[in-house]
Amino acid sequence: MRYRWVTWGDLNAFFGLILDNVAVMILLVGAITSSTPRDDRFDAAFVLQRMIPGTALGVFIGDIVYSAMAFRLARRAGRPDVTAMPLGLDTPSSFGVALLVLLPALEEGRLRLGMDHATASLYAWHVGALLLVMVGVFKTFCAPLGNAVRRWVPRAGLLGSLAAIALALIAFVPLLMDIAALPVVGFVSLVVVLITLVAHRALPGKIPGAFAAVLIGIVLYEINQRFGWAPSHTEVGTASAEEAVGSKLFFVWDYAWWSQVFWAALAKLPIILPFALATIVGGIDCTESAAAAGDEYDTRTILLTEGLASMVAGLFGGVIQNTPYIGQPAYKAMGGRAAYTLASALFIGAAGVFGWFTYLFDWLPRAAMFPILVYVGLEITAQSYRATPPLHYPALALATLPALAYLATIPLDMALAGRAADAGGAAVVQTLRGLANGFLVTGLLWAAALASLLDGQLRRSGVYFLVAAVCALLGIIHSPLNPALLALPSTVMSRLPVEARYQSPYHWAAAYALSAALLFGLSFFRTRKA
Repeated sequence: MRYRWVTWGDLNAFFGLILDNVAVMILLVGAITSSTPRDDRFDAAFVLQRMIPGTALGVFIGDIVYSAMAFRLARRAGRPDVTAMPLGLDTPSSFGVALLVLLPALEEGRLRLGMDHATASLYAWHVGALLLVMVGVFKTFCAPLGNAVRRWVPRAGLLGSLAAIALALIAFVPLLMDIAALPVVGFVSLVVVLITLVAHRALPGKIPGAFAAVLIGIVLYEINQRFGWAPSHTEVGTASAEEAVGSKLFFVWDYAWWSQVFWAALAKLPIILPFALATIVGGIDCTESAAAAGDEYDTRTILLTEGLASMVAGLFGGVIQNTPYIGQPAYKAMGGRAAYTLASALFIGAAGVFGWFTYLFDWLPRAAMFPILVYVGLEITAQSYRATPPLHYPALALATLPALAYLATIPLDMALAGRAADAGGAAVVQTLRGLANGFLVTGLLWAAALASLLDGQLRRSGVYFLVAAVCALLGIIHSPLNPALLALPSTVMSRLPVEARYQSPYHWAAAYALSAALLFGLSFFRTRKA
């Protein structure tokens, strides 16, 4: 039977996939740049020229491979209605890379290594690119072990920190910084997203919901800007189009640079690994959901593709990992086949290499684009709860607490802006920072420990606390330093702030070890639920 690889439904699917990826790249640029020059932010032109092309290359490679897999499946199964698996940029890890890797690396280069801003930017970029290569290698080797990871770690542990990122950062930060800041544009666009993508109500003429939300937002923005009720493009834009001239792919393998940043990238690997594990599990879930919709893809090939695409993206300067998107059944319901992923690959690849994203970033107001991220945050959170047994819901909730601590540090740091707080305030800020540092790993371990406890597996819960004790000793979690430092306890103690004298790595490790001992001790007694 002849494969109908292109239909009108591919148009709807194309807009949905493109806007999701563009929103993530706008998010990256917006999170690490500023409309006015600042030492603690990257220049927008640098990000657009160096980081975006390689990031787009990963999407190009992944979607080309997934399109080819759809053709092969259609030929093997003899079906004309096979829908390709969508691949794009991982939204949660874009926050992690921007806020927990790139900006701290830029600050480390300027303050600790004494580099000027331009050299520190190159240093931080190489840290991010090398880290993405490491993540790609990790995901490639883990591809055959995806199902084993699901067996070893409770789903609440893997999805708890992801749900925390989704609510605290993906949904709330854009809502605070951009949507609520310009409600006549952002909130109306958000309502369109809620109507179409959350409530699944079709618009007249079956106009794609994501496209309609952005279009209405742009129209409202232009009207309000013309009457002076909204800031001009120059006030909110990230860079002028001329700044991206010369945008091209950079093969960033450079022994001198990578040998210099190797240990810095390795120190930040624990921050990103939970994101990588989440995409591995998410890739398995995506494959299962596609199979339920009638398209049976090979799980190992799906995971291997995202790993290799991330690795190649890092080699060419990309900083965000790739992942298959959970919405394959939704794209199938739209009527999408293989043309939408093929067209997305060509558009994003060309836009990244030739610098077209600069025009999109200048032209598209964030208040109109970022409601898509609120939807992504809501959907990830809802998926996390749907995929978790109700008994483990408290574990999901517990995993959000360290992320909320990190969320609170963002406005605090902005308010303090380098100024020292008074003694009482400094103690609270220090406690908050210690709880926030490494919050992804903390949330994963807390949720996994509580899920095991809820299942009556006290010793297994104790093992997670022992792992947390080791992580605390090494500064992977609860580091008292700013920025967080992966180091031996003796190194941390030599730089310990006075406000953290009772929250040192030894204190946290002892707390976790005693908790583990308590659980192991109770496991020898037969107790019933109260």
